[in-house]
Amino acid sequence: MTTGYEDSPSNNSTSSPLALAATIESLLFVADSPVSVSHLAEALERDERDVEAALQALAEGYAGRGVRLQRKGPRVQLVSAPEAAPTIERFLGLSQSGKLSAAALEALAIIAYEQPVTRPQIEAIRGVGSDGVLRTLLSKGLIEEVGRLETVGHPVLFGTTFEFLQYFGLSSLGELPPLETRANGDQPEAIQVEEDFDRSAEPDASDEQKTGVG
Repeated sequence: MTTGYEDSPSNNSTSSPLALAATIESLLFVADSPVSVSHLAEALERDERDVEAALQALAEGYAGRGVRLQRKGPRVQLVSAPEAAPTIERFLGLSQSGKLSAAALEALAIIAYEQPVTRPQIEAIRGVGSDGVLRTLLSKGLIEEVGRLETVGHPVLFGTTFEFLQYFGLSSLGELPPLETRANGDQPEAIQVEEDFDRSAEPDASDEQKTGVG
């Protein structure tokens, strides 16, 4: 596996790029939740730049294989390939009963593209109240509270989760299709946001698809 990564003199001279990538793979395999790059670097006693290079090598090496490296911000985890979802669902006896309603999908699309975003901002785009759909998305683990806006009332800011990436078979938020902007620069309408969002992958199988992670 070619990585373009080179050991610096301060690093362990017996550790090759492949050995580092393989060790990271082992750590991600046994981890029960997404792991930050800084945590990996600390455990490996290596520079974060070295870890990033090795992660890139892993991601490239997984192309066409049954597992993927999934990333959200500074955290990474191993998951099964989205293309294997139907077979995995049959193997595990999973049902398709977890489909989202149109309203929930619309709100989720807005959060995916506009995050971090508040409930009033979501409702301004949708044109209707969103308490119910937000509770649904929170209960399914597809969104989470990521902070509070520094303004009157300090409204909650919402963002998507790793479960969101898994549900839609994405390796990162960067794989979302580009959001078309309106010519006058105004906020996109809810229906247009949802249409752009629907260009992404079909929903993936449930959390049981993850490979050695929780």
